[in-house]
Formats: sequence, C-alpha cells, structure tokens
Amino acid sequence: MRTPRYAPCPILLKETRLQTHPYLGLWITGDGHAHHHLQPDGRYDEARGRRESAYRGSYSIDSTHITYLDDTGFSADGDFIDGVLHHAGMQLIRVPAPIASQ
Repeated sequence: MRTPRYAPCPILLKETRLQTHPYLGLWITGDGHAHHHLQPDGRYDEARGRRESAYRGSYSIDSTHITYLDDTGFSADGDFIDGVLHHAGMQLIRVPAPIASQ
C-alpha cells in the first residue's frame, strides 16, 4: 500500500516565511510619532502619537511591497526601499531587535 503524498499547505508555508522574514519587527518614524510592529503571525499593530494600537490588522508582503488590511476593513500599502518603509507619506526605519543575553 502506498503512502499518500501531500503538498505542503500554502498557509503554513506563508507562516513559515513570515516567521523568518527580514522585515519583521518594529518600524518607527524619525520623530517617533508612528510605530508599526510587524508580527511573525502576519498581524500588525500600529501606534500613532499617544494612541497605542491605533490600527490593527493583517499584512502581506510581496517582494518589497506591503499590503495592510485593518480589522475594520480599511486597506493601505507601502514599499520597502533601501531599508526604509514608505507608507502613507511616512518613512519608517526598522529598530534592531535586541540581542539575547547568554
């Protein structure tokens, strides 16, 4: 009897790619007004000024283009150019992740 072969689930492949994607993490504007946290599970959390979690939703990345879908149904996009996230007239720089102490 042959064991059936299954193709990897596209959703699991997407999650695996997102968990190791170089664009993950915290992105902030130079003045600190806006923060985007791109999470490994495909979710984002955006703070604006004193409003924590002003926008939340899912995101997808295709090459250097990011598409946001807010939980309210609003969509937006941006582009990563030379290490800078360009989104809604803002330029955000990635904050390096802290190095774990041993």
